[in-house]
Amino acid sequence: MSEKVEEIVDEENSVTMLDVLREENQLEEDACAVLGASDDKNCTYSKGYTRQALYACKTCCPQPIRAAVCLACSFHCHEGHELVELYTKRHFRCDCGNSKFEGKKCNLDASKDSVNSENEYNHNFDGLYCVCKRPYPDPEDTENDEMLQCVICEDWYHSMHLGSKKGMPMDGAYDEMICTDCMRANSFLWNYASKYAVYTEKDASSEAKATEPVDVVNDPKGCTMPQSKTCSKGSCFWSEGWRSALCTCEVCKTLYREKNVMFLLDPTDSVHAYEEAGKIYSRESQYEKGMKALASLGRVEQLTAIEEYNNMKERLKQYLQKFAENKKVVREEDIKEFFSEMESKKRPKVVVPTYCR
Repeated sequence: MSEKVEEIVDEENSVTMLDVLREENQLEEDACAVLGASDDKNCTYSKGYTRQALYACKTCCPQPIRAAVCLACSFHCHEGHELVELYTKRHFRCDCGNSKFEGKKCNLDASKDSVNSENEYNHNFDGLYCVCKRPYPDPEDTENDEMLQCVICEDWYHSMHLGSKKGMPMDGAYDEMICTDCMRANSFLWNYASKYAVYTEKDASSEAKATEPVDVVNDPKGCTMPQSKTCSKGSCFWSEGWRSALCTCEVCKTLYREKNVMFLLDPTDSVHAYEEAGKIYSRESQYEKGMKALASLGRVEQLTAIEEYNNMKERLKQYLQKFAENKKVVREEDIKEFFSEMESKKRPKVVVPTYCR
């Protein structure tokens, strides 16, 4: 941070401005995690089946119909609709405008097949999550429990419903989680748990013994899968890089295909890889731009900018409130309209005497 910016941090109003810039930086990072390198102007249909941010439109597809649309279609085809944010799903093609939408065409790409046969759907598309099948956020949830996504089924689970006697690792010290049902269906993964699973400190030295059989892989030449006759029960938390330890011999690959988990060998499949792609795509953050702009101003201009910024922030909050109340998506055009109106109503410039502190 430059000396100019450090000086202005001491001013009462500037703390608010810098805090907002930092908060916006965090929001941008969160957005990158969800949106990745998603395009907000072009439908992703032509890209085929890919990991992407998705939204289920309950206005167009009420239960029991399950479908999802890409980010761009959520803006250009479903504005003002009731949308359920699905975070990301792997190997998914945008459904907007296909046969599930009963004649409503996609505004961005009208040349779509009637069905995306490789798309997979679960109760998340109904706005329900976890084994408890509750909405998120849950109006009846008084504990505000953390939600975690399984990297295999991609459902979201409350931490209290993960079925693990070991509990969650401390301070989020894990990379990925696989739920109880998926560990049961892919029990060969317990063979890797002794080396790559992350446990809470109190349970690190006392793993629960097996209550279920483990998938057996005969000891073929070149196989690197650890051989284990016991397994734990419940969900499993994994350390960073655990996927790279999975054996790639032909026998193991056959097992992965049978279990429909070949994607575990794809280094671009993980949500972490998806998030990193989003960070590269986002380039310079608004926080960095804001700090550079603030540092380039003189002291008088800095104080004036801060006052005008706080004034703008309050007006913008009031303007956006109506979108929140009506559950409408805020478009780029809406923000441009706001600033256009604000420019026409701009107050006379505030002059701050140079001798004031």
